[in-house]
Amino acid sequence: MAENNQKIKLLRIMEFLRAESTEGKPVSTSQIISYLNSIHISCERRTLYKDMDMLIENGANIVKTELGRENAYYMNEVSFSLAEVKTLIDAIQAANFVPADKTADLVEKLLSYAGVRRSEIVRDNIIFYNNHKHSNQDIYENIEQIELAIRQKKQVSFYYFDLDEKRNRVYRKEKKRYITDPVALVFSEDNYYLVAYSQKYQNAVNYRVDRMDTVEVEEEPICEEALIKKRKTETYTEQVFKMYNGEAELVTMEFAPDKLGVIYDKFGESIEIRHADKGWLKIKIAVQISPTFWGWIYQLEDQIKIVSPEGIKPPFDIKEFYND
Repeated sequence: MAENNQKIKLLRIMEFLRAESTEGKPVSTSQIISYLNSIHISCERRTLYKDMDMLIENGANIVKTELGRENAYYMNEVSFSLAEVKTLIDAIQAANFVPADKTADLVEKLLSYAGVRRSEIVRDNIIFYNNHKHSNQDIYENIEQIELAIRQKKQVSFYYFDLDEKRNRVYRKEKKRYITDPVALVFSEDNYYLVAYSQKYQNAVNYRVDRMDTVEVEEEPICEEALIKKRKTETYTEQVFKMYNGEAELVTMEFAPDKLGVIYDKFGESIEIRHADKGWLKIKIAVQISPTFWGWIYQLEDQIKIVSPEGIKPPFDIKEFYND
């Protein structure tokens, strides 16, 4: 019975340290003893010293330090801070491709890494605001199969569907399987996409992962063109997922200084900003020339202009197109 009590005491000490201690806030010997007494486990100071030394010697991730004139301890495990957990939870909630019930499961798992005190604080401040979650419960299985195919450099196949007005699945190609060469998984605009190489169209194509059904890894290896695309994934995703499909052009644009935040939001904060005439600023960047690109330009109206290449213009009347 004494042996069982000792095991329970050591377990409770570990739980207390995991929940209450951090590197910046170790718990003292007195605090540990007070906690044990509160749950009806008696412990003397000298005995506690031996207990802590034994835990440390046997591999527990406990760091011994000092707090005033007392020994103090904290867990040195990898864990998330309150801000990190809150940020991750908000990102999961914002992601449309994660169904509502799986979002709740992920939130609970993340909270378990924050410790009791911090998880309670975060839980009290969680706001469930995304009512546009998708319903594909196979999303994790889809991702696992695609990741496996990418690692093994093999083709992946799947059924691809849209939803009708009653949220029923309407399969494309009369429910014939898509077979394609996976390049990467990309998160963009709250959705998850498979970037793949199409041997039929000899170009990269994108598929929504939450619109896939029965994803399987094929035996056929991906083609050499897909391997080349894989090495250029960062450039491709920067162009396509910022401005969507269209002909790639190296474009120089000048814009009013008060639109700098908009430029950073669209192209990232690492983009080189140069000065132009009349107090304006200038950037040079590769974009996909598409209706989405022209729509973005139109939203900024007279606050941005394309300097080069000369003669680049939309193949339609922007104002008429976007005001219809």
